[in-house]
Amino acid sequence: MNASHTGVFILGGSFLLLMFLCTMAVERGWLSRRVTRHPIVYTLALGVYASAWAIYGSLELAASSGYGYLTYYLGAAGAFLLAPVLLVPLQRMARTYQLASLADLFAFRFRSRWVGTLITVVSLLAVLPLLALQVQTLGDVIQRMTGISSPALITLLLCALVALFAMAFGDHQGRGEARHDTLLAIIALTSLIKLVAMLALAAFALFAVFDGAADLQAWLDGPGQIHQANITQPDAAHWRTLLLLFFATTLLMPHIYHVTFTETLSRHTLLQASWSLPLFLLLMALPVPLILWASQRLAEPGTITTAYLAFELSDAFWVQALAFLAGLAATSATMVIISLALSGMILNHVLLVAYPPEAQPNLYRWLRWLRRALMAAVLFSGWLFYRTVGIHHDLTTLGLAAFVGIAQCLPGLLALLYWPGANRKGMVTGLSVGVLIWLVGLWLPLITGIPSLILIPPGLELLAGEPHWYVVTLVSLTLNALVLITVSLATHTSEGERAAAEACSVDAVIRPKRLQLLANTGEEFKQPLTEALGEAAAQREVERALNDLGMSPLDRRPYALRRLRDRIQANLSGLMGPAVAQDIVDRYLPYRLGGLAPTDDIHFVESRLEAYRFQLTGLARELDELRRYHRRTLERLPVGLCAFGVDDELLMWNEALAELSGIDGTSVVGGRRDGLPAPWAELLRRTLTEPQQRLYKQPVELAGGIRYLTLQRAELQADHAGRGGSVILIEDHSEMKWLEDELVHAARLASIGQLAAGVAHEIGNPVTGISSLAQNLRYDTDDPGILETAGQIQQLTDRISRIVSSLVGFAHGGRHVKGHNLAPVAIASVVDEALHLIQLARSGEDIHYHNRCPAAFTVLGDAQRLQQVMINLLTNARDASEPGGQVVIDAKPAGKLLKITVTDAGHGLDEQVRERLFEPFTTTKPPGQGTGLGLPLVYSIIAEHGGRIEIESPPQGRDKGTRIALWLPTEREDGETTDEPDTDR
Repeated sequence: MNASHTGVFILGGSFLLLMFLCTMAVERGWLSRRVTRHPIVYTLALGVYASAWAIYGSLELAASSGYGYLTYYLGAAGAFLLAPVLLVPLQRMARTYQLASLADLFAFRFRSRWVGTLITVVSLLAVLPLLALQVQTLGDVIQRMTGISSPALITLLLCALVALFAMAFGDHQGRGEARHDTLLAIIALTSLIKLVAMLALAAFALFAVFDGAADLQAWLDGPGQIHQANITQPDAAHWRTLLLLFFATTLLMPHIYHVTFTETLSRHTLLQASWSLPLFLLLMALPVPLILWASQRLAEPGTITTAYLAFELSDAFWVQALAFLAGLAATSATMVIISLALSGMILNHVLLVAYPPEAQPNLYRWLRWLRRALMAAVLFSGWLFYRTVGIHHDLTTLGLAAFVGIAQCLPGLLALLYWPGANRKGMVTGLSVGVLIWLVGLWLPLITGIPSLILIPPGLELLAGEPHWYVVTLVSLTLNALVLITVSLATHTSEGERAAAEACSVDAVIRPKRLQLLANTGEEFKQPLTEALGEAAAQREVERALNDLGMSPLDRRPYALRRLRDRIQANLSGLMGPAVAQDIVDRYLPYRLGGLAPTDDIHFVESRLEAYRFQLTGLARELDELRRYHRRTLERLPVGLCAFGVDDELLMWNEALAELSGIDGTSVVGGRRDGLPAPWAELLRRTLTEPQQRLYKQPVELAGGIRYLTLQRAELQADHAGRGGSVILIEDHSEMKWLEDELVHAARLASIGQLAAGVAHEIGNPVTGISSLAQNLRYDTDDPGILETAGQIQQLTDRISRIVSSLVGFAHGGRHVKGHNLAPVAIASVVDEALHLIQLARSGEDIHYHNRCPAAFTVLGDAQRLQQVMINLLTNARDASEPGGQVVIDAKPAGKLLKITVTDAGHGLDEQVRERLFEPFTTTKPPGQGTGLGLPLVYSIIAEHGGRIEIESPPQGRDKGTRIALWLPTEREDGETTDEPDTDR
């Protein structure tokens, strides 16, 4: 019974409506990401492999070759079972270098635009029979269901609808994940429909035609033997060849490549598909023999030769609708993906190679409309091939012609992955020989009807009499591989091909050269690219690459600019193909010429190793572990370390140096030495250029103050690969410098103290005598002149006595604390007493003192000596202040210490004087007004108390004045005793 035109129209329209609803559900968020990005969805999307051949062609092949139909499913299952060593490396390259098609992959590996063009032409010639097969099944099914005389117009209309759907989807404005989600969801839905339809047909065959499994077995053992006798099972050689063909089809057909690698979600998802897709294909394969046997039971012996056996199961509309929907889902998905994949290949490797884009006003719109037109052209070509060629052949002939043709790319693909020695000349020559044999053996006879021209090489005479597809497959692939190997061994491989071979080899890491670009910043990339892409496209591509890398457009590091250039090339490769992309960046973003010979980009190599270290195995993994151990050792050294290449590019900046300098290594590695922030550029320049290999205790102004750094240079001799450069160790010797200064200062104080004690003793006695004689003279005479002279002598001797007293006090300043009990002392009381004594002197009465020390704060010390300290500090503050000035004394806790500050608003201290202020006889007062021993005495007393003193002039936040800060302990350290023997007793 024939279904009505209306019924078929409703079925087709409902299916297309379901596809559009699925698109809307994904894009509008009706389906959550957990659903659309589930591994099951990706597996079902990979089910696009099960095209009309799986629905109808497998039945035709099973009817003639029995279990030989299983090779279609086993070949694909084998390819995915080898995913870790076969598909994952291809996925890595496709994602890293934006290789959206097989032509992109070959053009990238063999560094030739014409290689991509050749692969595109071969793919187009091979896909046309497969595309015609899809259209032909639609036409045959519609003709069978409706009884129309010619399905040409209906199939053309369906092709137009599919083209509109593909163009609407190809015009998708979203980028990245949104595009993956929508496409994968649509194709997954079609796979689910055809799987459910095939399983439903199988269930109908088993339980409606047969009465269960027992009845089926009884029929196979009885009447079914007649039908089985007409089936010729393939021998082992044919079986293996079919497996090879379908294995190659899984890797090489444009639509399969597109879903497997271009639309892939992640490596983990692909690895999950390595077992889930074979399970899906098993479920698709199981219904085929059930439908075949059920059709044979219902038909007369010897009359079963058609591919559309499912329609023989019943005249019921719903059964025929299932068979129709299964085919419609398979053909529509295959045609959509083929049009997407082939249009991109033709655009990137034919049109753009012949007519490169030159500053198009709207590049993206121009490319979009070109691709739309190509999608329609591809589908129309498939329909035209169906009407002119396909109607004269069965599905098996069309399918095998397509599969043998695309298999000619298999030797090149395997060489691309596993043989770095393969070159462009060998691949092109081998592919040309194989394609030529395929054309004259299968393709030309397919379209012209002339007999196949098959040349059997000497030694293979056993192939005579074998099926044409079998002979052509063996001869073409054998000569293809042999010519590829021979020519590659006999010809030169270019430097670019060797670099690309390393990038494409399994577990390989590309080693780009460390070169400098003409552009100095990312912002400067836009102007030259405008000449090729137009202003809007150039700006968009540069900003997209900057965002992908998280870079600033003003970054000047050569390493960062090289990464930016590579990212732009990869993005353009996804847009226009690797050949055109490479031409654009080579022409408009060139490297500087001349200078030193380029060396490998070591830090880029290390970043790639880090990214792929979990994929390394065996010796490579052990060597990488050793590399990482050495890297961690250098990174975590307690001394600063940096390394420079021979071109002054920074290669390493370890953690200790980052902490010392306050400069994160990631922000400077890959930059030039002269691009480092001050003072590092000049300091490292001196280290690298001066004859001596060591700079000792160089004063450097850093964020925390002046530090004293020792830098030592080690030269790295260039090896066979040209690597060389310098390593610089940077040690912070500030504490050592300060300790040495302290020791020198202490030794100077000790020697001056000894001198002061001796001088005070030797001068004190004569001065006392002179003073006594001057006093006596004043009582022995009334002469005014003599009295005046005696008074002057008395004043001068008093001055000498004060100096001697200071010398004695300084000489014994460090020993007064010894032998006395250290007790808690209220610092506020000490300050009050010192202020009282100063004010008794009647000098500086116009200075205002503010004691802000809380009464509760105490320190551990000698009250008398601390009072002497405060008197000295307050006296100096008073003398430095202007009339009406203020002196503030404050205190606050600082851990186990108490910080006491004395701040004035005077003229401040000169930097040179401040550095020597604690040295004896250093004073800022006029001659005769100060001895220069007060602050050294203070320093000595504070040191004996276990404290420290610092001077800040001017204080932070002020433009003048001086602040002296004392830190004194508030509690006794463990093991400290308050009574120590006096060594002077």
